Amino acid sequence: MVNMSAALKQLNWLAFDQLKAKHPDIKPEWLPRPNYKDKNANQLTQSIIAFLRLQGHQSERIAVTGRMIDRRKVVKDCLGQSLIIGSTEWIKSSMQRGTADISATIYGRSIKIEVKIQNDKQSEAQRIYQAQVEASDGVYYVARDFQSFYGWYYKTFK
Repeated sequence: MVNMSAALKQLNWLAFDQLKAKHPDIKPEWLPRPNYKDKNANQLTQSIIAFLRLQGHQSERIAVTGRMIDRRKVVKDCLGQSLIIGSTEWIKSSMQRGTADISATIYGRSIKIEVKIQNDKQSEAQRIYQAQVEASDGVYYVARDFQSFYGWYYKTFK
């Protein structure tokens, strides 16, 4: 079993306590145990958003992948077999390039959190976005794992 950080253990306990409070008629041993992790970017993003919401803050994932236009159709050939014809196309997002992965409001402050795992680095567009956020008195943080995010949160806001 992979060793879980103390911060992730705390997050899982907080989430389980909330689940018990939400379902007081169900025995705790029957409730599913939360299992937040931070081994990849998606897991880390989910863990940070869950933690912030459990603390009573607003937080959301920002997706800038654009949108898919699906022009495919299902048709039947002369033998009665179904075929898919046509294609799909991705349209660029209208979001600002470099936008952070998580947007949150913590005690009335605008917080942007960029999630980077292992050796991932910020792009030039992300560095420009960070400078814009910080120039407007917002807070920008690059999260690499949940333990360091947890420490940064308590150092910055508690």
